[in-house]
Amino acid sequence: MSGRGAIDRIIVVVPARNEEELLPRCLAALAVAVEEVGGVAGQAPPVIDVVVVLDRCSDGTADVASEWPIFASIETNGGAVGVARRAGVRHLVPTSDQFTSATWIATTDADSAVPPNWLTVQLAFARNSIDLVLGTVIPDDGLSDGSRERWDAQHRLVEGHTYVHGANLGVRADRYLHAGEFACVDGHEDVRLVSALRSLRVSEIRTELIPVLTSGRLAGRTPEGFAGYLRDQAAEATP
Repeated sequence: MSGRGAIDRIIVVVPARNEEELLPRCLAALAVAVEEVGGVAGQAPPVIDVVVVLDRCSDGTADVASEWPIFASIETNGGAVGVARRAGVRHLVPTSDQFTSATWIATTDADSAVPPNWLTVQLAFARNSIDLVLGTVIPDDGLSDGSRERWDAQHRLVEGHTYVHGANLGVRADRYLHAGEFACVDGHEDVRLVSALRSLRVSEIRTELIPVLTSGRLAGRTPEGFAGYLRDQAAEATP
């Protein structure tokens, strides 16, 4: 394949801060998703590299990551998810000339589990000249019944949805670089990146084909992250 649809490399970045309990689920799911890409018939599979970014971890997260030698891991001390995502990308794509249209960047979170088709669907979109893929997330069983009902009532996980989640995002590397990369902030780095990408008028698709299971806890690692959103939603429903 030639032209803008060609993809010869996929990199996956997973920021993690004190996620020793949930990281095994995350990495097991990623291993399945990586294997699925190799099983796609008709075209040579791209090279896939995964990095876990250990950001100020003080528990056993690093030990968990070391049990998965098929994935790389690095340590950062930024204390911010935007810093971690940006560092992970730069670890796997260290120089600006390597940010080509043939490299695809996918991001998820250590408290999340991607579906088996997570990378194959993104790859199919990328090979059809899509530059940005935005997926959905679904809270796991950590969410209480009442909160689950509110979540289901307020979220329509459909094609063309309006959500932006760093736990389920893919972008072509050259577009990512032109948009200024992930901002070094501790929250909404995903929204900032997507806003910058849209200002470049990239081709995007918002899909419900690859829902990512994510933690339903109300106490998260990032002040403005998904746990904070769920916590605010619960507070609004409290009389």
